[in-house]
Amino acid sequence: MNMQNKKLIDLSHTIFDGLITYKGLPAPVVCDYLSRENSRKFYEAGTEFQIGKIEMIANTGTYIDCPFHRYAEGKDLADIELDRFADLNAITIDATNVLEVDVNFFVDKEIRNKAVIIHTGWSRHWNTELYFENHPFVTKAAAEYLRDNDVKLVGIDSHNIDDTRGKSRPVHTTLLGAEILILEHLCNLDKLPEDNYQLSAVPPKFKGVGTFPVRAFARLL
Repeated sequence: MNMQNKKLIDLSHTIFDGLITYKGLPAPVVCDYLSRENSRKFYEAGTEFQIGKIEMIANTGTYIDCPFHRYAEGKDLADIELDRFADLNAITIDATNVLEVDVNFFVDKEIRNKAVIIHTGWSRHWNTELYFENHPFVTKAAAEYLRDNDVKLVGIDSHNIDDTRGKSRPVHTTLLGAEILILEHLCNLDKLPEDNYQLSAVPPKFKGVGTFPVRAFARLL
């Protein structure tokens, strides 16, 4: 590994065939559309290719939410400017072993115009039944504070940034209503410094889609 690569920290879970990201939503199907064996009849001897086929809902793995996910008239993945996804100055908030991440975690922090990454430690339960129940979440008041302080993006290593025990989703409503992106199902946040790094989480440029998996990573400065 060269010195440049040592500055990159992968913050995304691996997506694989059968992965359940959100209970009640279907798992992705990852398979061959054209296998290497079947490709041999199209090419000269010794030449073969694989073409993969993926059947997947948008809310799979580590994914980003745009306003269109919550609002019919909100910006979708294709509408959001590229600089909203990439090279964002970021700050890590330590909320380990906490259920409700409230305003107190953000007061007196330099969060304005930054990506705010909330480390709860919940990713340790990824791909287990524990991941879906009694997970950490951000409170409505905290979301309003983040909005009022003009953050660019809010990420969390939990099952949902909202409390899923009820039917309301005030954090999604508040943040996406202010065009603040949401990044859920992160991992490896224990490897991040408190600040002095940049976050990138870039999805494909889909029209009519408000959520999609990303390869999220941090670049240490």
